[in-house]
Amino acid sequence: MAEIAGAFCLPHHPSITASTERAQPEQAARIFSAFEQVRQQIALRKADTVIVVGTGHDASSGPPGRPQMLIATGDLEGPLEPWLRIARRPVDNNKPLAAHILRTALDSDFDMAASSSLVLDHCVMVPVHLAVPHGTRVVPLYIASGAQPLISWKRCKELGAMLRRAVLAWPADERVVILGTGGISQLNPQFDRMVLELVENGDTRAMADLSDERLMREGGNGAFELRNWMVAMGAMPGCRGRIIAYEPMPEWMTGLGLVELEIAA
Repeated sequence: MAEIAGAFCLPHHPSITASTERAQPEQAARIFSAFEQVRQQIALRKADTVIVVGTGHDASSGPPGRPQMLIATGDLEGPLEPWLRIARRPVDNNKPLAAHILRTALDSDFDMAASSSLVLDHCVMVPVHLAVPHGTRVVPLYIASGAQPLISWKRCKELGAMLRRAVLAWPADERVVILGTGGISQLNPQFDRMVLELVENGDTRAMADLSDERLMREGGNGAFELRNWMVAMGAMPGCRGRIIAYEPMPEWMTGLGLVELEIAA
């Protein structure tokens, strides 16, 4: 039987690879070291597949249209953006697991869209490039966390719980890690630390109480992507967060946080 071997929240900001040299070297080094720690943890947990929860922006970036949720069930390659400084390549999808998740979603009253062929943008490719060990398969799941109409916090938590059910019901002997990507702010360290404290405490209720007006006012558009984090938290019931790194990066105009989600024994 399949199992969830872990989950992480981490950024996918394109500047991490596209504008590395603009950042303070010490800060950039700490961010890359944190990504490497995630990579090592995924390898140590012998993960066969990583589900990457990314942001559905619009037709010019990522999957076409604006579905509330979309899973890639077929061939993958990326990145879409040539300026990311990531060599374009095929990405190995776990197609059977992706199809199983889609079936589970539809049977559970989730109106999930699917793509049989997808070119992945930075939301998936930056985490895959920096944190997913070579040879580990990837299942991309895009949600409407970057452009209106935004998916609700409640639905994000429910989506995470559905992912957990789907993985645990998968008959193959596989180990799966979930990555919730994006955020945090543009650029407000006080807001970032408040969010990280909520994640540390596993306080999904308080996160869901963050209004979109407050997110925009204090965190900017990037804060809407915390919905991707909520999906990962929803897949890890009762989890708490262990902060791996946090850096406010003015040169990249964002605050970057990497967190491991842990379920108490």
